[in-house]
This record gives sequence, structure tokens and C-alpha cells, in this order.
Amino acid sequence: MLAPVPRPTDPLAVRCSRALLSPRSRLSLLALVLLTAGTLVLLYEPQRLLASGWPETGGAGAVLLFAVAYGLCTAAFVPRPVLNLAAGALFGSAAGLTAAVAGTVLGAGLSFTLGRVLGQDALRPLLRGRWLRAADGQLSRHGFRSMLAIRLFPGVPFAAANYCAAVSRMGYVPFLLATAIGTVPNTAAYVVAGARADEPGSPAFLFSAGFIVLSGLAAAVVAWRKRHALRRPATAAAVPAAPEREPVAAP
Repeated sequence: MLAPVPRPTDPLAVRCSRALLSPRSRLSLLALVLLTAGTLVLLYEPQRLLASGWPETGGAGAVLLFAVAYGLCTAAFVPRPVLNLAAGALFGSAAGLTAAVAGTVLGAGLSFTLGRVLGQDALRPLLRGRWLRAADGQLSRHGFRSMLAIRLFPGVPFAAANYCAAVSRMGYVPFLLATAIGTVPNTAAYVVAGARADEPGSPAFLFSAGFIVLSGLAAAVVAWRKRHALRRPATAAAVPAAPEREPVAAP
């Protein structure tokens, strides 16, 4: 009698679901989402709508709606300085700062979630470079402190910091808390500048512009010093140690 033909242990639906949920498939989906978002931003330029075409409605509802739009735009790579200037021009210093910080946290959380769910499993095995390993270790061990420093000094692009933190082992709470605190000074400077754009000679506008310039210079200096600090361990490791001499026996 012929032996029965063994059936596959995994049904077709299970194998298809595993393939679709694999790290590479999720990374491809993340790339597609980001590419689509970037294309839509280039085609429709939502930053112009927020800057000049926003409906003239006041109140907390308008501020909340602007914060949601701000968060979606930052997740789609719209530059935050443009949105911060628009927030100040539309709502003034206090309400504009509230909307901008809320939108910043929302956009950062959205980017972090996308990177963590769709990209972490596929990208972590690729962390082989010296700079990538150093950044991953810093964010994983000292998440809040490292992200707070990144947000205070605007040298790292906002989207890049979000996705780097998502690939690391940093938690949600330290990431969002550091983002909410660290983005306040620089965001406030842009918002005040936008609110006082019609008075370029006013002390508030001059102070905001000076703060933006000084923070940018400080970020460049810190980045340069960190670059040399990361290079020293590798240089020291590349120099081979001198071989020990064997003791010479006495005659």
C-alpha cells in the first residue's frame, strides 16, 4: 500500500501572513509610506496652507486643529521652522507655542511608532558601523538625556532623530518627554519671530533671531567635539600594542 502524501504543516494563509509581516516586508511598507508622504508634500505643499491659507477662526478648536496638522506635516518631512513661524503668525506667541509644541510631540510620536513597528526588526541587524553602533548605544542606555540634548541643539534633523530613536531600544515615555521639554526653547524662538515678523526691529524679534543663530552655532560646536570624541576610541583600538619582550636569562 502506498504511503500517504504528507500535507504541508503550514497552510497557505499562514505562510502568506508570515511573509507579509516579516521584517523586510514591514520595512518596505515603511519606505512606501515615507515616499508617499514626501511626494504629497512636494505636490501639495501643505506648509503654504498652514502659513497663509489657514481659515480665520479663533479659539481652542483652531489651535487644536493646527496642532494635528502640524504633527502630520512633521511626520511627512515638512521643515519645523516653517511651521513654527506659521504658528506664531497665526495665533501669537502663547497659543502658537502651545500648538507648535503639541504638534511636535504628536509628529515625533507618529514617526517613532512607524519606525518602531515597521522598521526596527529589519534595521537593527544592520547597525555595524562605528557611528551607528555609538548612536544606538547612547540612545539605548541614556535615552532621555541623549534625546534631550538632541532636541535642545538643533543640529540633528527632526525626522532623522525620530527614526534613529525608534530603531534603538529607547522607550516611548523618555522619548516623548525629552521631545516635549527639549523643543520648547528653539520652538519658542521661531514662534515669537513669526508673531513679531511685522516688527523686525522690536526687541522680541531681535532676541528670537539672535537665539536661533546662537543655538545653531552651539549645535555645530557640539557636533564637532562629539565627532572627535567618537574618533579617539577607534584610533586607539587601531594602534596595535607593542609586543612584550621575553625576559633574558642571566648567564
